[in-house]
Amino acid sequence: MKLVECVPNFSEGRNRKVLDEIGAAIAGVDGVTLLDVDPGAATNRTVFTFVGSVETIVDAAFAGIVRAAELIDMSTHSGAHARQGACDVCPFIPLGETTMEECVELSRQLAKRVGEELQVPVYLYEKAATRPGRRSIVDIRKGEYEALEEKLKTEEFAPDFGPARFDPKFGALVTGAREFLIAYNINLNSRNPKIAKDIALQIRDKGCFDRDEKGRKRRDEHGKALRKAGLFKNCKATGWFIEEYGVAQVTMNLTNYKVSPPHAVFDAVCRLADERGVRVTGSEVVGLVPLAVLTEAGKHYLAKQVASRGVTEQELVDIAVKSMGFSEVQPFDPAQKIIEYRTARPGGGLMGLTCSGFADELSSDSPAPGGGSVAALCGALSAALSAMVANLTFAKKGFKKLRPEMDEMGQDAQRLKEFFARAVDEDTDAFNRVMAAMRLPKSTDEQQAARLAAIEAATKGAVEVPFDVLVRSMQAAELALAMVMRGNPNSLSDAGVASLCARLAAQGAYYNVLINLPGLSDLSYVKSTREAAMGLRDAVVQVCAQTDAAVEERLLADLQEGEAE
Repeated sequence: MKLVECVPNFSEGRNRKVLDEIGAAIAGVDGVTLLDVDPGAATNRTVFTFVGSVETIVDAAFAGIVRAAELIDMSTHSGAHARQGACDVCPFIPLGETTMEECVELSRQLAKRVGEELQVPVYLYEKAATRPGRRSIVDIRKGEYEALEEKLKTEEFAPDFGPARFDPKFGALVTGAREFLIAYNINLNSRNPKIAKDIALQIRDKGCFDRDEKGRKRRDEHGKALRKAGLFKNCKATGWFIEEYGVAQVTMNLTNYKVSPPHAVFDAVCRLADERGVRVTGSEVVGLVPLAVLTEAGKHYLAKQVASRGVTEQELVDIAVKSMGFSEVQPFDPAQKIIEYRTARPGGGLMGLTCSGFADELSSDSPAPGGGSVAALCGALSAALSAMVANLTFAKKGFKKLRPEMDEMGQDAQRLKEFFARAVDEDTDAFNRVMAAMRLPKSTDEQQAARLAAIEAATKGAVEVPFDVLVRSMQAAELALAMVMRGNPNSLSDAGVASLCARLAAQGAYYNVLINLPGLSDLSYVKSTREAAMGLRDAVVQVCAQTDAAVEERLLADLQEGEAE
């Protein structure tokens, strides 16, 4: 799943009407979900959090910034938080399968658009920074709004986009790309904040002073105090006592969970707490968290139990919540705390229907869902069966040597299953976009041109969804073959059906690619796509034929052996 989080900070925290209008502008962009609005009266600043696709997120950010430019006057602004613009900072954060490089490009798109259309200076920071001195927003914002006019006169502070001209009403914008920041607290069975602070010194990136046996700081030859590096990079931590919960907590910000994941920090704090005679009793995530944090934690704890990691996403989330005690101080509801779940389709989309409900929807006189969604569903069933066989093989006595292989293939199968499940709805969405483009007005030459361009783009989308299903069908077919040749022999028929489903997915997807190609004017694209689709379909058929032959041969051999007895 490709999603992007955007967290713009606007220099207004007291006027609810202004905040509501900015929020309405953001939420008004199709495909964007406004998750949270967090105003601060003392700081006179509000953090908006919203999520959208790569295609929609910049439009939503720009809409909010335009409204802020109209409603906020920086020349009269004051507050406790450092600031230099009406929209002070607007970072993009990759979620799911979105890359950091894509978020850097999104920040550049926003910077260019704001600079050109609003004619205000824009600076790129963090991963998008164009020079080392601009990676930190603290350096860019030095002197804040009050110093901006003079700074803009210097070559060193020339903006990345927009004019080097002081706009007293707006100020300047900083945008860029960064990793997701997780606010995370670990609970101790103690009321003593000193213990929590001592543990925090051990784990934080900055570390602590190196001391001798008498507790004195060790120093180098120049008298400078020496430090011991902390256990985790991208970790800022301290300790405190929370009266509301009656416990001491090790509290931290993890600024790159891919480098220092919460489950690794949790395990380390458990060990350090034990050394100090206290116990970790649970932990809490403050705010929202990406799904990957939970699924990776679930895999980590399953591996420690020598259990297969090729289980469902729901099981991974459940084991993570239980292992890290996320519900100790207050309930942890995955539907509310996991970003991707907050942006899920109401009711779960087509895949949220019952089997009979899906069949009923399919049988109606509506043209969608149709064969493309069914092809994707066949892919999901294929991958699910392969995951089942992998898990049964992992647990079977006498197959211990195959555990690492089955563990990896089980995880691959689960990832494939999730891809195909999303494609069930994406195929229907693609068809609906073609229909929407067809309905566009065509009274004038300009309208006709815009309509034709929209139909062309939507039709390519309707080709690409089944083409992606066709590509992944090969992976499903290869997994099914591996399960037949290496998996639990008692599940041979299940693996055979997985192969049949993969073949159906491929053939169905192939048909849906072909049926949409005639609607395109890009003949080069049509030719290359048709040839690639045919090659993929033929390759899947070949693998599945090999699987079918192996399954039938072994099933008949077992039958003949039984008859002989």
